[in-house]
Amino acid sequence: MQTPIISSEQWIEKIKSSPRKAETFVTAFYEHAVGAICKDAKLLRIPLDDHLVHRGDGIFESLTIAENKVLELDAHVARLEHSANRLGIVPPLPYSELRQIILDTAKAGGAEHGSVKVLMGRGEGGLGISPKECPLASFYCVAAKGNPPDPSYWEKGITACRSNIPAKQPFLAQIKSTNYLPNVFMAQEAEEKGVNVSISFDEDGNLAEAAIANVGIIDKNNVFVLPEFKRTLAGTTALMAKSIAETWMKTEMRDIKEEEIFEAKEFLLFGTGSQCVAITHYEGKPIADGVPMENAQKLQKLIYKKLIETGTPF
Repeated sequence: MQTPIISSEQWIEKIKSSPRKAETFVTAFYEHAVGAICKDAKLLRIPLDDHLVHRGDGIFESLTIAENKVLELDAHVARLEHSANRLGIVPPLPYSELRQIILDTAKAGGAEHGSVKVLMGRGEGGLGISPKECPLASFYCVAAKGNPPDPSYWEKGITACRSNIPAKQPFLAQIKSTNYLPNVFMAQEAEEKGVNVSISFDEDGNLAEAAIANVGIIDKNNVFVLPEFKRTLAGTTALMAKSIAETWMKTEMRDIKEEEIFEAKEFLLFGTGSQCVAITHYEGKPIADGVPMENAQKLQKLIYKKLIETGTPF
């Protein structure tokens, strides 16, 4: 059977009539090439000749919406700019305008709780590898609805295993790029082993990060410790947790060996959505008593409070 060739009008009609899973969660999106926000998730498409798609030559940020606010907006925009500078991507608009587009898209979506995904690509222009093919960078912003975690998520805690995927090289770790295959492999690993997350280490055996979150410990001396951001992305929530923890305990950033995890009083995971959640079991063994402890619970409440207080309303 010969593959049909159809007109542009027929093509557009097929797109509009084809069901998409995105319709169940995407509430609004913006594309710079169009220069407007649309609320029909069926039309959420990215050109295949954008190097963001076929080369992973692009960057992104994931932001949380809670109580009609975008959380840590300026920190995420600043990290987007940092990643763009590292890749040499010039945004199609000033960052102040991109910031406003994020808020406008979240507002158009109308979800009280959810997320915003922001992507900036090398741009359209060719199917090769050279950035010179792309005269103008692309920018996309997608708002989605969602529910905050159930309180049992923090009350129960999560489980983790050691990943077979090595930590990213330093020149890649500091760029939040769309080339996320190592993170995908880590997520697959966790699913196969029946745990919530897998944790990577560098070749010297130093703790790095989870697939989409930072990790740290309260060590046996009751010190809050984060790995240095050498082989991990500098997490906005992890840094917030450190600044909050400093108000009642000693904190530091240094290398963490695996044996310290087993000796730790608490093993913690940090992210904008999860805030701070205890990893109660690692490699099948309990951390301390195997239940969320005082610091995890205290940090979660204080982080959420600060996220909401400093969130940007839309």
